[in-house]
Amino acid sequence: VQLQASGGGLVQAGGSLRLSCAASGRTFSSYSMAWFRRAPGKEREFVAAIRWSGSTTSYSDSVKGRVTISGDNARNTVYLQMSSLKAEDTAVYYCAVQRYRWGEYEYWGQGTLVTVSS
Repeated sequence: VQLQASGGGLVQAGGSLRLSCAASGRTFSSYSMAWFRRAPGKEREFVAAIRWSGSTTSYSDSVKGRVTISGDNARNTVYLQMSSLKAEDTAVYYCAVQRYRWGEYEYWGQGTLVTVSS
C-alpha cells in the first residue's frame, strides 16, 4: 500500500491550500485516515482525522476552525482544506491510515511540504 500526498507549496500568510492523499496498491479497509505534520526542529504532531463510521472528524487545537478534513472511504482518499494559514503552519504534512480502531497508523505517505511566508 502506498499513500501519495500532494498539494503542498508556498503560500502567503492568510492564504489557503488543499492537500490531497490517495492510497494505491492492494485493496484494504480502514477505520480512519489522518493528517500529521512535522515542523522544522519539532516532533511530528497530529493535525486532523476522519473516522469513516459516521464520518466523524477531529482536529488539533492549533488548527481547529481553520482546517477541514474530508475524504472518500471507498477510494481511500483524504483531503485537508487549510485556510487562514500562519507561519507556524509551515511543516511537512503526512497522511496516514489507521486500519483498526485500537490500532496504530500503519500506512504513511511520503509527505508534502507546506511553507507559509509571513
